[in-house]
Amino acid sequence: MKFLPFVFKHLRATWVRTASTIISMALCVFLFCTLQTVLAHFDDFIRGRSPRRLVTRNAMSIISVIPLTHGPRIAKVPGVTRVSAAIAFGGVLPARREGKSDSGKAGETDWTTVFQNIAIDAEPYLAMNPELELAPDERREFMNDLRGCVIGRQLATKFGWKIGDHFFLQSFIPGLRKKSGPFEFIVRGFIDTDLRKFPGTETNLMLFHFKYLLESLENIDQTQFFMVEIEDPARGAEIAASIDALFENSGEETLTESEQAFSAGFISLIGDLSVLINGIGLAVCFTILLVTANTMSMAVRERRKEIAVLKTVGFGSGQVMGLIVSEALVLGLAGGLLGILGTEVALQVMNSTPGQTLLAISYLELQAAVALKGLSVALGLGLAAGLLPAWGAYRARITDMLRTV
Repeated sequence: MKFLPFVFKHLRATWVRTASTIISMALCVFLFCTLQTVLAHFDDFIRGRSPRRLVTRNAMSIISVIPLTHGPRIAKVPGVTRVSAAIAFGGVLPARREGKSDSGKAGETDWTTVFQNIAIDAEPYLAMNPELELAPDERREFMNDLRGCVIGRQLATKFGWKIGDHFFLQSFIPGLRKKSGPFEFIVRGFIDTDLRKFPGTETNLMLFHFKYLLESLENIDQTQFFMVEIEDPARGAEIAASIDALFENSGEETLTESEQAFSAGFISLIGDLSVLINGIGLAVCFTILLVTANTMSMAVRERRKEIAVLKTVGFGSGQVMGLIVSEALVLGLAGGLLGILGTEVALQVMNSTPGQTLLAISYLELQAAVALKGLSVALGLGLAAGLLPAWGAYRARITDMLRTV
């Protein structure tokens, strides 16, 4: 610790290079932590899915549909307690809030306001999702209003919606559009959850009545999937096989899987997020490693006379090496802390920005584990960048360094 003033003195002497290196490191950590926060959000969501729930979908594709007539047959399978049709509506907010038809121009839809909105059979769906909490009066109002919807409290706050507010959604799926214009919805309740009891629960969504679609659209007799609640999670594979056997060799074969597997498959439609995010992070880290290593190499070359003098007056080669490595670690620590702070500020800005979402996520939180990973990356980069120059200084002889000054 007593040698730290020497480290800081040299960093201040080359403050322009020091600042640029710290900023580069901070940008690396900022990008790493931001991407890892998104990935952690999805991972927590997948892990939080209940083992008591299965999802039945079309065997051909996760985005294909199946007939609504499958629902009553699934409900009769031994071990099944509840069944709810559900469909991802894909609704977005038209630029014009009145109930007129969207003319379809690209500029009339703000894609930064996209959020999850799902049509459900309200009574069985809410019963099989106890983690989605509604006040009794709000639940009653929702059940009694065909145009009613319930929204995650944070999502509603972001868009400024209150109980009784009206808004309009237009689906980007052609088959779910009305000729008369967007669907009108009325906010009837806010969804809350107990994250200590139900970790990973996603409440940044909107739920509305599947029956509203049936009565508003012509000739709709299909759904995207069925949510299925079972009595015994240990029999999940057996019950899933029994459900699929009902429709085997028919024109509408099904694939029934756990809700966790279905959620992972649905998210994978965006792409392999883990590979994409980690690949970007690795590329950025490698680039910053080269920048930091170059900085440390320049610092050592400029200080050959100083290093020779230090060795002459009694500093051991190990101490000199330690000073250079410490300098690299200080750069990494400063860059890591600045990057983490920048990530936290950016997430807070996004969370507090009215009506803006990221990948349909309205709220992101920087987890301590992600921040620790980011700081570890910064320190690791600093250490890796400083080791080679430090080893060169360790091995260098005093006469050789003085001869090249």
